Amino acid sequence: MFKMPAQGPVGVMMAVVFAATPSDEKSPSNDLSLEELSLYTTPQPKLRYLEPPVGSLELGVTTVRHATQPYLSWGQGVYGKVKPQVDSAVQMGTDGYVYLQNPPPEFYPRAGVIGFAGILGLFLARGSRWKKLVYPSGLMAIGASVYYPQKASEIAKATGDGIYDWALQAYVTMEQLVKPKPSKEKVQTSPKEETKA
Repeated sequence: MFKMPAQGPVGVMMAVVFAATPSDEKSPSNDLSLEELSLYTTPQPKLRYLEPPVGSLELGVTTVRHATQPYLSWGQGVYGKVKPQVDSAVQMGTDGYVYLQNPPPEFYPRAGVIGFAGILGLFLARGSRWKKLVYPSGLMAIGASVYYPQKASEIAKATGDGIYDWALQAYVTMEQLVKPKPSKEKVQTSPKEETKA
């Protein structure tokens, strides 16, 4: 007799299981191993993977992908270079907007004087296009340097350094173009010939 204990919340009840086995007879052994039972044996699967045939849609998509791949990689490179610049421009615009929301007390009069200097430069620059570029920007720079001398000196120093570097590079390039190249063949004179001369 075999007793099964009751399980908690599952609700298995205790039951008695009786097995009928002749105890006095010696029966021939008809025991089967686990491998012989059909329940435990699984047939060996005879599967193999077949590649589905390539359809016209898949061929078209592959062709388009291969044709556009260089352009997409170029676009990703350009996007990687342009995105930081756009982000900095947006940040600068946001900072300017915040600055204009709460400007210093003398900002608008100074901006008016600088803007008026630019308009005066446009009025004085009648004639050539060169004057229309130089006069307004020059007068605006002078007006801005009156109100912001420290910034003007920093900008002038940086511009001066840049112009000096550019002029130095131009000088070196012109010197290399004008200077004759030395010939590779050198005529060597013997010491006897030098003493005769």
